[in-house]
Amino acid sequence: MTNPRPSADASDSVTRRRFLQTASAAALLSRAAWGQARPAPSDRITIGIIGWGMMGPADTKAFLAEPDCQVVAACDIHTGHLQAAVDTVNAAYGNKDCKAYHDYREMIERDDIDAIMIAIPDHWHALAATAAANRKKHVYGEKPLAKTVAEQQAIVRAVQKNHVIWQTGSWQRSVPNFHKAAEIVRNGLIGTVYRVEVGLPAGHYDFPHTVPALMKKLAVLPDKISSPAEILPGTPAWNLAVSDPPSELDYEMWIGPSRMEPYIEQRVYQNWRWNYNTGGGQLMDWIGHHGDIAHWGLGFDRTGPSEVEGHGDFPPVNAVWNTSTKYIIECSYKKGVTGYPADVGITIAGGHPAIAMGTKWIGTDGWVWVDRGAFDCSNSEWVNDNPLPEDLRKIKLYESKEHRRNFLDSIRSGQPTIAPVETGHHSTIPGHLGLISMMVGRKLHWDVAKEQILDDPGASALLTRPYRAPWHLA
Repeated sequence: MTNPRPSADASDSVTRRRFLQTASAAALLSRAAWGQARPAPSDRITIGIIGWGMMGPADTKAFLAEPDCQVVAACDIHTGHLQAAVDTVNAAYGNKDCKAYHDYREMIERDDIDAIMIAIPDHWHALAATAAANRKKHVYGEKPLAKTVAEQQAIVRAVQKNHVIWQTGSWQRSVPNFHKAAEIVRNGLIGTVYRVEVGLPAGHYDFPHTVPALMKKLAVLPDKISSPAEILPGTPAWNLAVSDPPSELDYEMWIGPSRMEPYIEQRVYQNWRWNYNTGGGQLMDWIGHHGDIAHWGLGFDRTGPSEVEGHGDFPPVNAVWNTSTKYIIECSYKKGVTGYPADVGITIAGGHPAIAMGTKWIGTDGWVWVDRGAFDCSNSEWVNDNPLPEDLRKIKLYESKEHRRNFLDSIRSGQPTIAPVETGHHSTIPGHLGLISMMVGRKLHWDVAKEQILDDPGASALLTRPYRAPWHLA
């Protein structure tokens, strides 16, 4: 059944809330399925968590509900968040055993920790993930895989070299309606796909609701400002927005490898997404969801586009919030590269009403569209809550009922997760390349096998980023 498409901001807020509710329900079901008896400590998977912000609590609570694992440590550089994490873990187990860490490097040095959950801002993903993998820790890492393509490549190498299990937090692969849609496409039930539409949110969203207080402070100024995207250095508004970091936050550590900038509350907690120094905007926040599903249906988990051209609207480059507010990216996947029967064009868009939120595959014999809590297709017989009939499932995609449970199962079996590191890497490359194309203002030609931008040194330089001393990527 199709749902009316909400505004970008409403979609972003509501769908995240729906996931948190679903995660809690799934955790309770998982606990019931496993029973109340807990395996002996020697049989449990021990987990350390890094980050107690947006996704950290939901991921941690899902692990707490699984009797065959034990959360033994928590790390955050905000003392209040860290205390909340430790208190939550200890309350779940009825003890005081969870150890608190300010520095993730100390935590991953522990030999008695099997796995790490990473839910921290994008600019920290690569450092924490590679360090954990190099210490032979299995990793559950939130999407996008990393802030740059080069950082993602480093994570892939570390995971492969150390033979650890990786689960990307692209949890839509563990949801039935996305699985069904992808199987319809993979089984050729809509014919040969020639076009895919990937609709993502646009604009910015004030997750922690810190902007109203700033707007109230700026109301005394003669020039009226309505958004952090209008606040520039050297202006009275900027001077009012900048403040000393709160004592409970280690801001020096929070900025970490990124360029040092003055502390502004509205671009830190959760809203770090809206500044390219630390995040990637709506495009990079969501490409690992709907873009990932587009690849899954086509069987493109280990391949990518040969050509990418993006156009976007941006606030001033030095604004408090400077990520793209509206964008459209055209990607061309060549059959000689992908092995698919035809060339496929994938359009990734945010803020363009013609491209509906979610993923829509269009083939020679029909179409299918899927979004969170929504599903529609050209064949009315499939528009229901039932799985695809068995006789149509010649190709059966990997099934996972719960994303964190799948991670634990893979650690025990040694088999890949439903969203392994290579998949997380390739799913986000179109977003990275699209953003680079928007920034340089020209089409990019991508060598899929070598993972290089061809004949464009200026664009190629944006595949990586400089690190602030003393940080460096091993």
